[in-house]
Amino acid sequence: MTQSATALRDSGRDQDFLAPAARLRGAGIGGLEELTDLERSERLARMRSGELGSIHSWELVTAVDGPGTRMTIFLNGCPLRCLYCHNPDTFLMKDGEPVEAEELLRRMRRYRRVFRASQGGITLSGGEVLMQPAFAARLLAGAKSMGVHTCIDTSGFLGANATEEMLEDIDLVLLDVKSGDEETYRKVTGRALAPTITFGDRLAAAGTEVWVRFVLVPGLTDEPRNVENVARIVERWRSVVSRVEVLPFHQMGTDKWDALGLDYKLKETRPPEPELVESTREIFRSHGFTVH
Repeated sequence: MTQSATALRDSGRDQDFLAPAARLRGAGIGGLEELTDLERSERLARMRSGELGSIHSWELVTAVDGPGTRMTIFLNGCPLRCLYCHNPDTFLMKDGEPVEAEELLRRMRRYRRVFRASQGGITLSGGEVLMQPAFAARLLAGAKSMGVHTCIDTSGFLGANATEEMLEDIDLVLLDVKSGDEETYRKVTGRALAPTITFGDRLAAAGTEVWVRFVLVPGLTDEPRNVENVARIVERWRSVVSRVEVLPFHQMGTDKWDALGLDYKLKETRPPEPELVESTREIFRSHGFTVH
């Protein structure tokens, strides 16, 4: 693990974990026990051990975030600041609710029949799931022990936080490749591209199935040269990439940026025209990938 990755990991784990009285939410954590009376020091200790996590919300979805019906859990905390993020309320770990891993695992057990019938499972998303590696590892191991299909949705930037043991408990990775050239990647995320490539290389070496995701933003990520560079990166992982998803940019997160008092730089950006979406997908098809 690099020094910078270690620093990011440690700083992410040690963020103030106390949730404020009022904040934005997604689908919510209905039905999950809220641990609001624990002392801050105990919360942080339990978080480091993976017993406790900072959760934005969870929901049951079908044909999204992986195959079948899935319990998608959104974790708080992310090292990236993507210009098009539609969940800016997950940027900070302190803005989440403290929830026990065991409580989430009990919830998973209730849905095992649904998962089996639909060939679904659980997906850990965010924010960035690898911001809370011990908590994620506990959830993934628990799900695997139940025979539940497991998936994580990640940028790969904190891929160094994923241990070999964790990778063994992951059936599918939704890997967000946000740009194919360094300059555009840094403009989109504020971070470097290299860690994503390194993580993708590890997944390919481990034989872990990958769905690559690429967000198409007019005037930002849509240059054919940039898309071609993404496709060339993904070719490194051809043996494990079963599909590429081109996701058209949308404005559904604008209200969250406004409510949080954040400067949303893409207010004037329109969703891509169907012709642009199709031509972008065709670039990936020309490299031999199944594209959605």
